[in-house]
Amino acid sequence: MSAGRFSDFDHECMARALELARRALYTTDPNPRVGCVLAHDSLIIAEGFHARAGDPHAERNALATAGEHARGATAYVTLEPCSHTGRTGPCADALIEAGVARVVAAMEDPNPQVAGTGLQRLRDAGIQVDTGLQEADARALNPGFVLRMSQGRPLIRIKAAASLDGRTAMASGESQWITGPEAREDVQRLRARSSAIVTGIGTVLADRPSYTVRPEQWRHGEYADGPVRAPLRVILDPALRTPVDSPVVTADGPCLIAHADDPGAAPEERRRALEHAGAELLALPRARAASDPAEPGAATRAERRGLDLHALTAELTRRECNEVLVECGATLAGAFVREALFDELIVYLAPTLLGADARGLLDLPFERMDQQIRLQWSDLRRVGDDLRLTLTRP
Repeated sequence: MSAGRFSDFDHECMARALELARRALYTTDPNPRVGCVLAHDSLIIAEGFHARAGDPHAERNALATAGEHARGATAYVTLEPCSHTGRTGPCADALIEAGVARVVAAMEDPNPQVAGTGLQRLRDAGIQVDTGLQEADARALNPGFVLRMSQGRPLIRIKAAASLDGRTAMASGESQWITGPEAREDVQRLRARSSAIVTGIGTVLADRPSYTVRPEQWRHGEYADGPVRAPLRVILDPALRTPVDSPVVTADGPCLIAHADDPGAAPEERRRALEHAGAELLALPRARAASDPAEPGAATRAERRGLDLHALTAELTRRECNEVLVECGATLAGAFVREALFDELIVYLAPTLLGADARGLLDLPFERMDQQIRLQWSDLRRVGDDLRLTLTRP
């Protein structure tokens, strides 16, 4: 059935399924957010959503509520029912056993382990299967999962807070606070939906951030109960200078410190101290040289190069990270932009001016107009007294 031929009730049920899936926006990682509605004769009889990895999937929760009434019903699911056994059994089989007559899936699962096989299993069992209803909304609900499964990488967001003249800190490094409390609360939501938060050693030393998630400040009954999974905190620290008492290391939740794989870059004493403090260490290669190694001063510049962000991205993909939030200074943020390793740039713009001597938004040492990077507007909204600007790469 084409998307244009779905009934008003079909649209209503899928909209409700998407609403249910959003309740797990901060809890399902690394699994996708999925909602399910069961209906009989223009009447919703049961609904469910997947709350967290290891818990029953959306379809099974809805079927458990419906019981015998599921027989002959239509199931509206925001993502193709799975056909493989992971932490739970195949949902396609559960729908078949329950005797549903029709399944409407918003989109096919991009996971290669599923990728249409769940829908085919339903068809083979004689169940009517229709797809594509509100597919754009379903994809927008799981952008990182879709990217990781289809392109082998997570979705990367760079977040920054800036003044109206594009400054993120005073020349001294002082930066608290440029934006208001509503914007900082909104950042908590970005962190909570992220699999990992990436920062640099400069920010760790200057600001002593913890990068924790405090959902009690904003989460209410519209979201799933239970703890929000703490995102992996990642520090890019080539020379392993992170203090063992840094809040980003000692706070609850996992912390990964990536250092250069140069000989001597990670002294054993420093390694032991940081690991004893609870951090995990990871050796990464240096970023590729941007200049001819034979040029005068090239060796010194090579020593100062940061870490290979492509290698970092591959590691985060291996760790099943769906959405990655980059919160850092202008140098590291600029490196992500120069390497085209970002999908969204989110800037919280405050109605204040910090002056020409303050630090800029991104370190992009461009000299010509043809080096500029054009972005596309995705969203603009007011958050308290500030503006939240969301831009994407073309």
